[in-house]
Amino acid sequence: MTLRRRSALAALAAAPAALAAPAVFGQPATRIRIAGNCATEHSSSIAIEGFKAEVARLSGGRMEVDTFPAMQLGGAQENVSQVRAGTLLMTWVGMAFLSRTVPELEAISLPFQFPSREAAFKVVDGPVGELLDQRMADRGFISLGFMELGFRHVTTAAKPIRSVDDLRGLKIRLQPNETHLATFRALGANPVAMDIRELYSALQQRVVDGQENPYAIILASRYFEVQRHLTNTGHFFDFISVVANRRGFGALSAEQQGIIRTAMGSAIKAQRELAARTDGEALAALQARGIQYDPLPPSELARMRALTAGVVDGIKARIGADLVDRVQAEVARAGA
Repeated sequence: MTLRRRSALAALAAAPAALAAPAVFGQPATRIRIAGNCATEHSSSIAIEGFKAEVARLSGGRMEVDTFPAMQLGGAQENVSQVRAGTLLMTWVGMAFLSRTVPELEAISLPFQFPSREAAFKVVDGPVGELLDQRMADRGFISLGFMELGFRHVTTAAKPIRSVDDLRGLKIRLQPNETHLATFRALGANPVAMDIRELYSALQQRVVDGQENPYAIILASRYFEVQRHLTNTGHFFDFISVVANRRGFGALSAEQQGIIRTAMGSAIKAQRELAARTDGEALAALQARGIQYDPLPPSELARMRALTAGVVDGIKARIGADLVDRVQAEVARAGA
C-alpha cells in the first residue's frame, strides 16, 4: 500500500461513527456495487476504497461494497448507462459523460469558467449544486457529490502546442460534452468525441493527434507512453460525479442511505485534498518520464479565452440562459 493510499484511508477512518451498529448474526450483508473508469492509483479510486471501508465500519459489517475501478465493468458511458438502467447501483465518472443525459451539467463546463479549484467547489457545494442534483434526480440519478477531476491540459504526439495557432486542424479527443466540443472548434481544432476506454489505443494508432486531461489522469492512464508533448492550457476545470440509481437507492432503508451519504461525504473530502496535493507531483512525474512540457505564455492563454468566449451563447440556447447566468453569478461570487 502506498503512502498516499494510506493517508487517504486514514482520513476516512477519522469520520464519526454515529451510525455504526453491530452486525446481526445470521443475516447476510447488504451488498452494493460501484464502478468507475479511473485507474486504481488515481485519487478517486483510492477514495472509493476508503468509502468501502467506511461503509463496512459504519454499518458494523451489515453492508458491503464491491468496487470495480479501472473500467472493469466497461467504459465511462457504459457505467452511466448501467446505473441509469439499474443493473449497477453506483458509479464515479467524469461529469461530461452524464451531460448527455443531464445537459444542465454543461452549465459548469464552460471554458476558463473557474479561477481555482476552491471557487469551483464553492459553486457545486452551494445552491447551484443543489439545483443540478435535482436535475439529475429528474433523470433517474441520485447525486452523492462531486470529486475533483481537475484542470484539463492538452497533449500531442507530433508537435508541441506553443500557441493557439498550433491547435489548428489537429484531431483532439474530447469527452462527449457539447460545450467541450464547441470550445475546441472555436480554437480551430478538429475535436473527436470518444470514450476513455478507447483513448489509449486511438493515441497509439494515431487515430487522433492528441487529447486533453488533468495531469493525474495523463499519468495514471500512461498516456505519456503515446504522447510526447504537454501544454498547460487549463481550459476546463472538470468534476467527477458520484451518482446512484434513484430507484435502487430509494429501495435501501433510511439508515443505509445515511451510511452511504456519510461515507461518501468523507470520501469526497479526502479525494479533493489528495487531488490538490498530487496535481503538481503528477506534472513533475510526467516530465520525469520524458514528456516535453511547453507552458503557454499569458498572451496565448488570453487569446484562448477570447476565441472561446462565444461558447456560452450555444449553451444558453441548449439549456436556458437563466441557469447559465445563475451559475456565472455564483462563479463571480466564489472567485471574489
